[in-house]
Amino acid sequence: MKPSFAIVGCGKVGTALGVFLTRCGYRAVGLASRSLSSAQRLAEIIGAACAFDTPGKAAKQAEIVFITTPDDAIQETCERISHKQGFKNKARVFHCSGALPSTILASAKTCGALTASMHPLQSFASAQFPSNPFKNIIVAVEGEKPAVQAAEEIASDLEARSIRIPTAGKTLYHAAAVVASNYLVTLIDLSFKLMGRAEISGRDAFEVLKPLIDGTLANIDTVGIPEALTGPIARGDIKTVKDHLDAMQSLAPQLLRLYQILGVYTVDIATDKGTLSGSAAQELKTLLNPDSPSG
Repeated sequence: MKPSFAIVGCGKVGTALGVFLTRCGYRAVGLASRSLSSAQRLAEIIGAACAFDTPGKAAKQAEIVFITTPDDAIQETCERISHKQGFKNKARVFHCSGALPSTILASAKTCGALTASMHPLQSFASAQFPSNPFKNIIVAVEGEKPAVQAAEEIASDLEARSIRIPTAGKTLYHAAAVVASNYLVTLIDLSFKLMGRAEISGRDAFEVLKPLIDGTLANIDTVGIPEALTGPIARGDIKTVKDHLDAMQSLAPQLLRLYQILGVYTVDIATDKGTLSGSAAQELKTLLNPDSPSG
């Protein structure tokens, strides 16, 4: 029999966990949220009459407790529950923040609970789930060993794959995820804006760039970085890079600095690839440095 669970914070992530844990055979015994109506809505979705008006009441009987509040409320919420002895002895208490370590749940140990963080590396943009959002994703776990083991079992039941990370590395892990997801959006936005200056905009820009984006990701998967790097910097084509800078200075000056900063870091990748001579690398860095007289 699967363990019983409680969810404190019935937003997008909490709702997804409630729905799909129930489908996996876990039994909901407590749901709470900042507004009672949110907990009641999730209770109705999963068919469990267990919505409570306080976190402590929701967590009291659960073998597994997920605190899925906004990040800045996780520690305080855990402390409120712990202060009222609201966790069962040996309960597994998790939060799902990508940025914060499991140590912010330390107060739960006063109740004899065991703690870990369990971060699904997925974007939860909606509380509507036509399919399992956990299927085939990575869930990063860290914390006390028994809680980590429970998290790994939960991840497996949700059809996700778990990886263990050191507690001290949690913040940098999250920074890496932000770069890969959020900053990828920023990078593609830069590309779209440059396409717009070339009078290719909207859906046309996406259709032009999507095969290139997909191919680049496939190359990274196949040959890795830096071998996947192509283009003028990888070739040491200084003239083309200078032409880019001149055109942007004229037509898109507000985008120039970001292009230059990315270029400087790309020179290092090209150097690692071995396709760029030392002199070409230095010339490119000077050209791309936004603070240099020629930048």
